Parts: sequence; structure tokens; C-alpha cells
Amino acid sequence: MYIPELYKNENPDDIQNFIHQNGFGILVNQTNGKLWATHIPLLLEEKDRKQFLVGHISKENPQAESFKTNDEVLAIFSGAHTYISSSWYDHENVPTWNYIAVHVYGKVKIHSFEQTVEALKRLVDKYEAKSEKPVRVEDFSKKTMLQARGIVSFEIEITAIEAKKKLSQNRDDKNYQNIISELEKSNDFHSVEVAREMKKNRK
Repeated sequence: MYIPELYKNENPDDIQNFIHQNGFGILVNQTNGKLWATHIPLLLEEKDRKQFLVGHISKENPQAESFKTNDEVLAIFSGAHTYISSSWYDHENVPTWNYIAVHVYGKVKIHSFEQTVEALKRLVDKYEAKSEKPVRVEDFSKKTMLQARGIVSFEIEITAIEAKKKLSQNRDDKNYQNIISELEKSNDFHSVEVAREMKKNRK
């Protein structure tokens, strides 16, 4: 990912939190001689002082078979993003787009069936945590759990992370605050969220 120095994010805690909050990623690799992408939830985990992404895809997905011969993958995580109008500046300039994104590179290792079940438990527990009546994988019937045979679960040992925050850092305080004000007027979730991130980024 192209990241000018001004937009580079090298804060490990910030990056980890971003992935936890924006865990629905895009998993990319080369499959059957072409680029292939699958949209899936991924968990960021740590063991033995190493970081991993954990997820699963359908066995019917050609990407699953490709893991056996090509273990290099890229996971893309995107956060809030929005258009920035140049009419919000006190001078003539071009419009742009503000956004936050993280690219994670790594190597895939396929799980055993037992590891698959444990990974499913952790994934479901994370997203059921806020439910009024949370479900648990442990409570599923044997018939329902047979569906787990139809997926390929895996972990990705992380080899590199690139993180970018493009939040109008190149603007002076006056124009920066004006951009925030204009975004906060919007009814669009992404615009309001970008304004919130801009406030955090320049306190």
C-alpha cells in the first residue's frame, strides 16, 4: 500500500484495536493464476508472542484449495471513509477522500477439525457478546455441527502490517476544524465517524 510518511500509522495498540473493531476483511491471494478475494470475518489473536489472523471459508471456494500450494495472503481491513469537498477550505485546492485502512500480510496454515471447532467458538463468542440471548457453538446439536465439515479453517501468521490514516493531516488547524464541522453536519455514518477520528488524531 502506498503510504506517504504523513499518513503512516505505526502505533501497534491503535492498529490492533482497529482490526478488532473492523474485523470483516477481504482475504486476497493468487488462485488458479489470478487474483482472488473473499470477504470474511477475521479474528486477530496472539500466541507465543506472535500475531495471527484466524478465519474460515467454504471448502467449495477455490481459494481454499489454493492455500495448499500458495500460502502467501493479504488481508485488507477498511474503516470509515468519506469525501472531503474543497469548498470547505479557505483557499482553492482539490477535493479528496479521507479514510483509514490496514493491510496485513502473512502465511496460511490450515486447521485440523478440532482447531476449526475451537476457532468457531471464539468467533461466535466475540460477535454474540452483545446479544440479549447469545448462542454458543457448544450448544449446537451434532447435526448442526456437521456443517463445520464444509469449511476450511485456518490461521495466518502475520509477517507484515501496513496501516494508513488519511485524515487531512496536511491541513492547518483552521481548515482542519472546518472539515470536522462540515462532516458533523452530515447524516452519513462514515462522515461522522471520520470527524470523530480526526478529533482523536489532532487533540
